Amino acid sequence: MEWVETTAETIEAAKELALDQLGVAEEDAEFEVVEEPKPGLFGRVRGEARVRARVKPTTPRAKADRRDSRKRRGGRAGQDEKRSDSKRQPKEASATPSRQRAERTEREDRPERSEPRESVDPSVVVAAATTFLTGLAAAAGVTGTVTSEVNGEDIDLNLDGEGVELFVGPKGNTLSAVQDLTRVVSQRRLGDHDTKLRVDIGHYRQKRKDALSRFATKVANDVLTSGQARVLEPMNSADRKVVHDTLLEVDGIETRSEGEEPNRRVVVDLVPRD
Repeated sequence: MEWVETTAETIEAAKELALDQLGVAEEDAEFEVVEEPKPGLFGRVRGEARVRARVKPTTPRAKADRRDSRKRRGGRAGQDEKRSDSKRQPKEASATPSRQRAERTEREDRPERSEPRESVDPSVVVAAATTFLTGLAAAAGVTGTVTSEVNGEDIDLNLDGEGVELFVGPKGNTLSAVQDLTRVVSQRRLGDHDTKLRVDIGHYRQKRKDALSRFATKVANDVLTSGQARVLEPMNSADRKVVHDTLLEVDGIETRSEGEEPNRRVVVDLVPRD
């Protein structure tokens, strides 16, 4: 299966785009992180996340099975293969050092076959993430307290305290970077591939969700009154989802997303009449 390569603001978003292209679930795909965005201060992020992905290859037959298959072919074909192999062996043995290095490099670059993974206890992930977030706050001279909520494989953490708004940034850009770093030090280092970790700062995400819902409702009322569609400012995928979900049940209104990341926008329009 050929590899596909996708880019997005975060690694998780790039993986989602890759899964859309491959048309498989996450457990049926394997990923390579080509490039990670480099978070800076005050919400500035340098670069973008770049991910390669492909459908997991099927496990090849064991060598014993392949040998049995050759034996069943029988007779002359087997003898011909042996003669052919004997002719090839001297050439392979006398391979030049440069060819040997190239073959070794090719083997090292080849993705390893996925082995069965052991699940990591969510409480261990929570402990590692909490230690990182409290340490991050202390390094910035802020006294922060982390609360957690675990629901199955979903883990929600919130850092609260005076001055924690420093870690939110314009439109939550710094918060997104903090979340990515927290996932690295807790999930990736522990080998956790099952839980879904979300980080919030001072309940910013819930406050923004409430504000976006009120804004989307007002825009929908304006569209119903004027009869003219409204194109909203570019939003990340999480904010677009809030708008779509809020207006899903509004009679006479439909929404759609247009454009490419990072300038993808929500369009609020009237439902076409039959």
